[in-house]
Amino acid sequence: MILLLLCQPAVAQSRYELDNSLRDRAKWKSFGVEDWVTGDPIERARAGRGRVQTFELNSIGGDTPVARLKSLIAVAEAGPKGYDAVHVGGPKKPPKRPTQMTLREIAAWVKATPGQPHAIGRYQIIPSTMKELIRRSGFSPQTRYSPQVQDAFADILLADAGLQKFQKGRISRKRFMNNLARIWAGLPTSNGKSYYDGYAGNRATISLAFYRQQMAKFFPRSS
Repeated sequence: MILLLLCQPAVAQSRYELDNSLRDRAKWKSFGVEDWVTGDPIERARAGRGRVQTFELNSIGGDTPVARLKSLIAVAEAGPKGYDAVHVGGPKKPPKRPTQMTLREIAAWVKATPGQPHAIGRYQIIPSTMKELIRRSGFSPQTRYSPQVQDAFADILLADAGLQKFQKGRISRKRFMNNLARIWAGLPTSNGKSYYDGYAGNRATISLAFYRQQMAKFFPRSS
């Protein structure tokens, strides 16, 4: 098998490595079902917003370090529309603003519009992740996708990335930042690129320098 891989052209090798990295992602609790890769790899890998504007980089707020981190993620993922953001690549938008839709209505929109990206809300949650977050949070299908619910989902993802371990000094800032970048494609990894750079048009939407600067500002006592 190793010999066969070595003989493959570079493009095939790249795709092989990508497939394996995607399957690694399936091990994260947030992604639930083990076969999510067969359902929405494009959803996960595509950038959810356009270019970040300068004014957005000056609008990161929040009254706690975690709130400011969420604001940074929102800039990288959702853009100015925030909690009502929908993936820029989806031609068939939801019938209502996301914050006015129930989780059941969002699921119905996803089912009715196959073949397009469905990342939705401030944290650009995709269908497979949302399904698992609903299960883990205990929210019913009738729950409105309010800012509070979206923040609750983000809290679960932050915990999966190791927020508590990071705050207790059990993992480094670099590792925590890389963990976050594996969940949110708009954030760069420590090599300066998105975890899925170049796949399905994906790219990091903020620079590594800005990401590092903000994280050091949010969590000055962590290294």
